[in-house]
Amino acid sequence: MKLLQYALSLLLLFFSVTTFAQEKEINNKSKKISETIEHHLLDDYYFTLFKDEKENKTYGFPLPIILMDQGVKIFSSSAFIQGNQQAKQGDNYYILDHNKIYKADVNGQKILVNGKPVKPFDLSITKSVVGLIFIALLLFLFFTRLAKSYKKDPTKVPNGMGRLLEPLILYVRDEIAKPNIGTKYKQYMPYLLSVFFLIWMVNILGLTPFGFNITGNISVTFCLALLTLIIVNVKGTKSYWQHILWMPGVPYPVRLILLPIEVLGIFTKGLSLMIRLYANNVAGHTVIMGLIAIIFLLNEEFTVGGSISISLLLTLFIYIIKILAAFLQAYIFTILSALFIGQAVEEQQH
Repeated sequence: MKLLQYALSLLLLFFSVTTFAQEKEINNKSKKISETIEHHLLDDYYFTLFKDEKENKTYGFPLPIILMDQGVKIFSSSAFIQGNQQAKQGDNYYILDHNKIYKADVNGQKILVNGKPVKPFDLSITKSVVGLIFIALLLFLFFTRLAKSYKKDPTKVPNGMGRLLEPLILYVRDEIAKPNIGTKYKQYMPYLLSVFFLIWMVNILGLTPFGFNITGNISVTFCLALLTLIIVNVKGTKSYWQHILWMPGVPYPVRLILLPIEVLGIFTKGLSLMIRLYANNVAGHTVIMGLIAIIFLLNEEFTVGGSISISLLLTLFIYIIKILAAFLQAYIFTILSALFIGQAVEEQQH
């Protein structure tokens, strides 16, 4: 009887140790996956194709680093990879920490001034910049060819990419610009078409294996929202500003209450455009990366083939949703921009 008790005790101890080891391994994997997803969402100075963790080597394409720090410092981002996140340029040392460049001493410690790390003025060509330049050149090529085909023969049906672009251009004109802006829509069509196709194509580019996350960069969505805000307020009519600064047709005490609310509304329009586009894209990329991570988390509990099948099915479903969302995000940003512009340029009748 005692022998049986000892055997059961040893068996329970074995299962406890095994379970603890498995939980520890899963926690380590989860932490590593979280770090990988966080790194993917951030902008980067290096096109990483894959990384050999055993040999601690990174394979990919470096991008140029351009820093304004007592002159212009230009060097390859591979200097950070080769120097274990630290690079030396002349008498200066720089370190790369969470995709941010800081000045450092010879020991690789951040230089602090008033308790804050010193950052050089960064004009580097990052992955987001490369993606934006690529999409801008692509759009320029497509639209110039489409314009030339119309110039030669306006009645001819365009071919190639023009056949795809023409219905979308007409859709932006007839379903977005005209209903929301009215008779003045033509002067705003270049901007509306630019933001629509830019957002749509960078979102599609973000679904490729190259790791672009352009609209997941708050600086990009901030600039797009700022452009809309500038157009709205520069082109705003006298009636638009009157309704903001001194609302007609309401008692004077109410006007004093409405004034700060309406002024705040100027900025909340841009803020809503910026946050909506940024948050949707970050959430989509996080979900996709998380579903792919199921392969690495479940390969102990299930067969490798089973975990891959579950992950791929879920990822494929989210990818289809993201393809639709890529168009939807471009549509929402463009229609809201057109709506805000239409409200600003409309002449009110009193």
